[in-house]
Order: sequence, then C-alpha cells, then structure tokens
Amino acid sequence: MSAEAADRVAAVTSGRPSTPLQTSWFEFLLDGTLLEKHLEKSNPDPTPVQLIIQFLEQASKPSVNEQNQVQPPADNRRNRTLKLLALKVAAHMKWDLDLLEKGLTIPVLNMLLNELLCVSKVPAGVKHVDLDLSTLPPTTAMAVIIYNRWAIRTIVLSSFPEKQTKPGPHQMNMLSVVQQEKEMTDNILTVLKEQATDSISVLEGALQLKKDFYVHTLRTLDLLAADAAANGETESSTAGLRISADELHCQVHYDLGAIFFQQGCTDQPAFEKARDHFRQTKELLKKLDSTVHVHLDEKRLAGYWNACKALTGDCDSSDYQTTTYDQINSLIRAHSYQAVIEAFIKDNVTQILPNNFRRSVLREFLYKVQQGETGLDEVCHKLCVCNAVRDALEGDVLCVRFQQVLLKPSKRMVDFILEVCTRSLEKDRPSETARRNMASFMKTLCETLEDLSLVFVVSSHKLFMELLKEEERKVLVEQMRKRSATINLSAKPLPSFYDIPASASVSIGQLEQQLILSLEPRRIRQILIELHGMAERPFWRVNSKWEVPPDYINVILGIKDNLTKDLVYILMAKGLHCISIKDFVHARQLFSACLELVTEFSPKLRQVMLNEMLLLEVRAHETMAAEGSKERPPPDLVSRVRGYLEMRIHDLPLRQVVGEECVAFMLNWRENDYLTLQVPPSLVNNNPYIKIGQLLASTCKELPGPKECRRTAKELWEVVVQICSMSIQHKRNNDGRVGLIKQRESSMGIMYRSKFITFIKKLREPLVLTTLISLFVRLHSIVRDDIVNEVTAEHLSIWPSSIANIQAVDVEAVAVTVKELVSYALTLNPNNQSWLITQADIYFVTNQYSAALNLYLQAGAVCSDFFTKAVPPDVYTDQVLKRMIKCCSMMNCHTQVAVLCQFLREVDYMTAFKALQEQNRYDFITTH
Repeated sequence: MSAEAADRVAAVTSGRPSTPLQTSWFEFLLDGTLLEKHLEKSNPDPTPVQLIIQFLEQASKPSVNEQNQVQPPADNRRNRTLKLLALKVAAHMKWDLDLLEKGLTIPVLNMLLNELLCVSKVPAGVKHVDLDLSTLPPTTAMAVIIYNRWAIRTIVLSSFPEKQTKPGPHQMNMLSVVQQEKEMTDNILTVLKEQATDSISVLEGALQLKKDFYVHTLRTLDLLAADAAANGETESSTAGLRISADELHCQVHYDLGAIFFQQGCTDQPAFEKARDHFRQTKELLKKLDSTVHVHLDEKRLAGYWNACKALTGDCDSSDYQTTTYDQINSLIRAHSYQAVIEAFIKDNVTQILPNNFRRSVLREFLYKVQQGETGLDEVCHKLCVCNAVRDALEGDVLCVRFQQVLLKPSKRMVDFILEVCTRSLEKDRPSETARRNMASFMKTLCETLEDLSLVFVVSSHKLFMELLKEEERKVLVEQMRKRSATINLSAKPLPSFYDIPASASVSIGQLEQQLILSLEPRRIRQILIELHGMAERPFWRVNSKWEVPPDYINVILGIKDNLTKDLVYILMAKGLHCISIKDFVHARQLFSACLELVTEFSPKLRQVMLNEMLLLEVRAHETMAAEGSKERPPPDLVSRVRGYLEMRIHDLPLRQVVGEECVAFMLNWRENDYLTLQVPPSLVNNNPYIKIGQLLASTCKELPGPKECRRTAKELWEVVVQICSMSIQHKRNNDGRVGLIKQRESSMGIMYRSKFITFIKKLREPLVLTTLISLFVRLHSIVRDDIVNEVTAEHLSIWPSSIANIQAVDVEAVAVTVKELVSYALTLNPNNQSWLITQADIYFVTNQYSAALNLYLQAGAVCSDFFTKAVPPDVYTDQVLKRMIKCCSMMNCHTQVAVLCQFLREVDYMTAFKALQEQNRYDFITTH
C-alpha cells in the first residue's frame, strides 16, 4: 500500500474529524472526468497552478534502467496524459498569463508553453519569426502568440527590482546553492533576451491579422488526445475559445508597449513606440464592450502612459492632470526652473499633483547634480522646501532632505520658506486642519534652526503671528532665548538624523536611493560611511540588481570589515553594470577605485580586479571595432591578454568569461601564431574556450595549405559534434525529488551549445566565421541526409563526410545553429557573397523561395557592381542558377525562368519553352 493510500485509510478509520483530503495527482489519471469537477469547485485543493506543477513534475521524472542508470523521461501514454492534463488546467485558466506568471516559476512556465507549442503542431526547427501566422490553423497561431507574449513579458518582469531575501549568518554558505538554482532561470532569460527582437516581430505580425482568434480549451485538448484532430475539427475556425481581434490586439499592444518602454532606457526612440502602443491599448479598451480576455493592470497602464507622454513631449489637452504633468516636464526640458518652482507652489494650494510625482521631479534634479550639472543646487533646495510644505499641510513627516537643508540655512532660504508657507495658504478659506498643520510646521522650523537671528525672522513673520496663539508664541520665543547661539555646526555632521527618531528610517531609505544612483566612487564611499553610522547591516544587498560573479562572491564576503566589504562589492557590481551598458568611462573610474582599495589588504582581490580591468579594456576595444574602428589594439593590451592566458596563480578565482573574451580577442586580431604555438597545454586542457580557440586558429592558419588542414579540422569537427549531441541532465532537490526541467543541453561536449553560440557571436574575423559556417553546413548536410537539397559553403572538403554516432546529434540544434551563425555573420558583413549564397541555400532547402531568390540576387549584385559587370561563374554556378530557376517557377515567375535557363552552361531549352507556355504567371514580381 502506498503512503498516500495509507494516509487515506487512517483518515477514514480515525474517529476524530479531519479536514478534507487533498486530491492526489494520480487520481486525475484514473478518472478522466475528475479534473473538470475539481476545477469547478469554489476553492479547489490543490489549486490549478499547484496541479500544473504536480503534473509536469511527474511527467518529467526520469526512469532508472536495470543497470541503475538514470534515463530520460519515457515518452509513454502516462507522461503524455500528464502533460495534457497540465495544459487542460491552463486552458481552464483561459491562458491568463497574469495568473500563470504569479503561480509558476519561469522554468515551469517555459516547459508548459513549449508543450502547448508541441500539441498545437507549431513546425519544429523553424523560427517563429519565419512563420506566416495568417496561414497557420487558428489554435496554432494563437499558441505562437501566447508563447511570444510570455517571452517579452518575462523579459520586462525580470528587469523589475526584487525584494531580496536576506539570509542570516548561518545561511551565508548557501549562496552557492542559490546561485545554482538561479542558473536555470538565467539560462532561459538569456535565450529569451537574445530572441526578443524575433518575439516583437511575431507580435507585430499578429497585429496585422484582423480575424478573430481561437485558443485551446479543455474540449479541443480532449479531441487532440482522442486523435480526433484527424478530421480537422481542432484546426477549424470554430474550434476552441473565441477571442476577438480587438481583445487580442489590446493585450498585445500593452505587452509591446511594456517591452519598448523597457528598451527606452538605452534606445530613446523606443519610448515613442511604447507611447503609440499604449495609446492603441487605451483606445481599444474604450471600444471594447467586454474585456473578459484582456488581462492588464489599468493603473500601471496609466502610469506607463503618463511616463511616455513626459518622455516624448506628447500632450493631451483633454486631461487636466496630464496637462499639468506635461507643462512641468516641458518646463524642465526648456530649463525654465523658476517656472517649475512656481508651479509647485501653486500646486500646494490646488494639491492636484500626487506627491510621488513631485518627489520624482526632485530626484531628477538631484540626479542632474550628481552627473555634474552646475547651478542646480538652489533649485533642488527650493523644490525640497515646496515638497516639505506640501507634506506639512497634509500632516506627513518631514523628509530628511529638508532637515539637511536646515542644517546650514541662509536668511534668503528662510525667507523663501516663509514665502512658500504664506502662498500655500492662499485659499479663500483654508481648512482648520491645514492651518493647524502649518502652525506645527512653523514651530518645528523654529525648534530646528540653530541661528537665533533666523529664529526671530520666523517668529516675527505675519503668518507666524496669525497661526500661533500669543501664549504659544511667548513660550516658544523664551525657549529660543535660552539656547546657545554659538553652536559649531561642523562638529555635528548630521544632528537631525539622530534628533528626530521618526525620520531615521526615511533618511536611511533616501541615502540608499542615493547609493543606488551614484556612479562616483568617492560619493559612494561617503554614503556608505553615513549609512554604517546609522545602522549595522549589509548594504550590498540594497539593490537586488547588484550582482558580482559567483566566482568572486566568497572572497568578497570573506572581508571582515563590513564597510570595506560593502564598498568592494558595490564598486565591482556598479562597474560591471556600466560595462554591460557600454559606459566604459564610469566603469574605469569604479574599477580603479576598487583596485586602489583592495591593493591595501588583499593580493588575491588585487589580481581579481586586474583581470576585470583587462576584460573591461578588451570589451571597450572590441566595441570600438564593432562600431567601425580599424585601429589595432595597443601592444600593451595584447601583452596583457597573453599574460592572462598564461597566468598560473593557485587559489585565485577566475571567471571563464575573461578567458573566453581574451580568446575571441586574439582570434579577431589574427594572433593565430600565439594560440597555436605558445599557449601552455595545461590551459588548453582546462579551459574549453582556449581549446576551441586553438583549434580554430590552427584550422584557419593551415587553410591556404595544399592538404587543407584535415588533421586539425577533424579535431575541431569532433569537438563541435560533441557540443551538438544530445544528453539529458537531472537535478535533484534537497528533499530528493527531481526538479521539473530535466531537458538540458548536451554535457557530452566541452561546453553547452548556448555558450558556444554566445562565444561565436563575439567573433568578427571573416576567415574564422567562414570556417565555422563551413563546418556547420557540412554537419547540417550529414544529419539531414538530403543530397538533392544540400547547402553550399566554402572549404567543405576539409571536413569528414560521416559521423559515427549520428543518432546522438541533435538535428534541430544543428539547424538552428547554422541559421543563427550565418545570420550573425551577415550582420557584420552583408556583402559577403559566400555567406549570402549559404543563407540563400538555407532558405531554399526550407522552401522559402522568395527569400532565397532575394539573397541569390544580392550575392550576384555585390560581386558585379550591381550587375554592371558579369557575375563570376564561381558565384552563379549551374547549381545556383538551377535553384534560382526553381524559385522563380515556384513563384509563378515563368518569364524569369525562361531567361535564367539561358544562363546555364548548357542552355535548358525544354524548361524554358515549357515556362513560356505557362498561362498562370506573376511576372516582374518584386521579391522581399
């Protein structure tokens, strides 16, 4: 008897009352009608998302053979049924991504949606961007749309700050485990971000479809399970849940607006695209009578809309509040700062603008000051005063920044405070609460000011006399007289932080915000000193987006002094972030400061920082080269790269990416002699990137030779074949259960395929890329085993003509890789005729004739000065011409067929005459 069955028997035989038993996952396998009954309950236990997790977990459990070896999950009826049950639960939830994202992790949702693509018969091995949604069955097209919506939503959600769990001291050694658990999610996010442009294109294509959409329901999924799809019912226009075009377009516009808004941080024109999509969303929401299938946060939409309007300068005269926002943003852009202050003072009376908007304006000015803009200090102080008076009127606690303004006030500033107070009560009849709150503010002002002459400026003001009773004024003035007028303010740096307990937490929050924004090393150090004076806690956790490589985490967290630990961590994290956004100037400043700091106490961290600074310089030089610079790297940089590759320091944490980029750097600048002759063998064996680099350098170096480098080419071939071979890994949790996502990339090779692709996309040298394209084209031809439709490339003869264990090679991975590789190469040089022919062949063998013909024509154009000269015969070979003829024939361009037949070495009169007799033709068609 199983443990679960025993529990049930115990519950039945027990005399005491018990809570209803949770339905077990296997019961849904035994009773096909149970799932719908369970989901119809008001509070089903387990919940729908819990059921999805349980079904997918059970479906992906590995099996163990007689030799006690772990095998991949069996493709049997039980596991297929479990996956289908998970999809049916999602269908019951109407594929609401909001609910699914809240209840499921990224890896689980990724598995679920990939299963949806599979059952919806989305063509495997074809990029979604290459699919024509209008020709797909309705449920298939909808599956593609749902997946790509999830992809861009996940990218957006991953960019939001997260509340980080703060482990105690006993949990610090668990950081490596946490890092491992994050790896799977990070790998998925990396792929989604790489494919973000494709996902956006797919969704933009969906907006062009004006027909209604249909998504799988429990019924259509049942039909699939019963193999009833043979009669086409699940693919018909009436099967599934109908979603109107307007509803889907509304949701897609919102999701596209969110991704473009996120991209606007690095690409300013993207904000305009985001604004246009959000405008369409708002218009469709007004148009729709029912929004059953639209799941979006209208408050967030309003926030996005206002932000886009502010960032693009768009105006909507029908919305008074929005107009006020726009006026203030327009004033800021026009540098009319005095007018901004006037608008804030007037708003203290009308109180239209929300406090968070007013504070964001102040933060924007403070950021300008931090970036070095001069003449804005007074503007910041005045805006701070306006906000403080607004807070006072509403009875809120005064912010710490205002307390700091009062530390060294001038008479001019006190006069301005009094002016703002007076004008903020200019209503015909200010409420009694507002008058009472303002009186309290005036008293606080007197108590805070240290200079008695300024105190008497306040106490003799007309507003002070009006708001405070005579007795209150006398008591307050007497208290002020007794205070010493000779306080040395400089001896007490931040007295108000300690004198006002109610503001302490606010001051820490504001300093933490400054810490997040600042990129100036001295300012970062100063803020940390202030924070450590106020609270003893690890401030390196303030921002969850601050990340240092896991290779360094233990070394940095091993620093005993907490202030130094925070400073090293934050300087490194900020420097790495600056490199990622190509802000190399700030990255150098931050890394230099960090190097200077760690040199004092840690030789190990000093070498770590030297390695990171080398990576910084390599990336900076490669970025310049990618932008068109032909300048070779300085000899000093090449020497430092060589030194790193040869470095042997025991117990020093090394990041593989540094070695990876150094190898790519050497290949890009043709340092082949060094890679082939001078790299120590131990490094070749221990670092996969150096191994790949050496084999590529050796193959390229020998290519002009008569034997065409067959020996080194064979070794490179074997390494790449292993990378593209299939293998499945399983990850066991602490409780012994196997994790949900078991299908991983191959671990048979020296690195994962995704990492290999990432490495390839750091290469720019044409011969290296040509060699790799040649290798993958040969591999693609062998695994496809289609002699008639082979893809061509240069140097194919150097590679083996067969593979010993061809069943192990992942055919789809090879197909995707060769497409990605050629597409990437053409982004570097769109006029390389060999690459153009290869890309055209890829389109040709996948029956994309228009795209293939386009590229064949481009190849001819680039080598003939746009056909003003004869195309070389080694470019337009008979095979290429015959493929162009077939493309034209498939597109009904029969006159072109007849013309091209005459370019063959032996004119094909039969095909030409036959083409000229065709009646159904679309000649002079433009290819795209």
